[in-house]
Amino acid sequence: MSIYRYEENPLVTPIDVKPYHENFEVIGAFNAGVAKYQDETILLLRVAERPISEDPEIVKAPVFNIEKNVLELKEYNKNDENYNFDDPRTIRSVQKLEGFSSLTSISYIRIARSKDGRHFKVDDKPFLYPFNQYQTFGIEDARCTQMGDTYYINFSSVSEMGVCDSLVATKDFKSFEDKGNIFAPENKDVLIFPEKVNGLYYALHRPSLKSIGNYDIWIATSPDLKHWGEHKHLAGIREDSWDNGRVGGGLVPIKTTKGWLEIYHGATEEHRYCMGALLLDLDDPSKVLARTKRSIMEPETEYEKNGFFDEVIFGCGAIVNGDTIQMYYGVSDTSMAGCELSISAILKQLEEEM
Repeated sequence: MSIYRYEENPLVTPIDVKPYHENFEVIGAFNAGVAKYQDETILLLRVAERPISEDPEIVKAPVFNIEKNVLELKEYNKNDENYNFDDPRTIRSVQKLEGFSSLTSISYIRIARSKDGRHFKVDDKPFLYPFNQYQTFGIEDARCTQMGDTYYINFSSVSEMGVCDSLVATKDFKSFEDKGNIFAPENKDVLIFPEKVNGLYYALHRPSLKSIGNYDIWIATSPDLKHWGEHKHLAGIREDSWDNGRVGGGLVPIKTTKGWLEIYHGATEEHRYCMGALLLDLDDPSKVLARTKRSIMEPETEYEKNGFFDEVIFGCGAIVNGDTIQMYYGVSDTSMAGCELSISAILKQLEEEM
């Protein structure tokens, strides 16, 4: 698979983003939803900020207080045996087998804008910042689907209650209309198709199961973008493969003459993230027509292999021009990069590997 990575990569890094909160540091600017708006390429950046601790033994955890409309800090001592600090992202209670007590950073969505698709300027203020009880730990990993002149942005809302998927709509990337939560916890990687199929909206989603089952891709339908049902299992992990740990939706599905092309992410059990492709039936997207056996893209460059978490390529948005997919992707849970792939080349690989 021939992939053209932009010479300017990484396009947006934490250094390019000024902290929104005083005495915080930006540790990630990544996993952005993508849109073409007027003459600009829009990246809906997930910005992760961490409070700076003057004491190396103290870990600070930001939590948004909805009632007071203020960000508050909790402090944990690394010597406290009641908590586990092995994962730099989380603070976990040793009494809990699952989940976490707090996050060590807070994420929100900030817009980066570009005239040429390669050089971006980041807005000074957030576009989506925690605004309800489901977002006290932050807002993460936006995806963007355009239908007509409306852009539907869904994202992970994180709180003590879990991770659910929420939806807002905008026409100008200045204001938005809250559409509420569309998938209950624990759910991630929701992608809304760009048009109705046989009178219904379709969406991919990825339940994060805690009892039995795997991290697999599911599909659902809705009459109104609010009520979702007809849930069906779509694609699962594969043993002895590059996606044997988890799979999840990547880019908003792309309509081709052969079917709906879905560029998805897969990870090994060791958390190495690559990209693959699915081909779904045009009239019934719950039918998988083909799936790549080999990944179509994997970490190769220094910025893809080294960062906050190494060996991560996480495609989450694209602009399609003819046969070219202009994909923007998170690298190493740290920054944003860009590349170009050929739709016909991906379809050829899918056909060869059927």
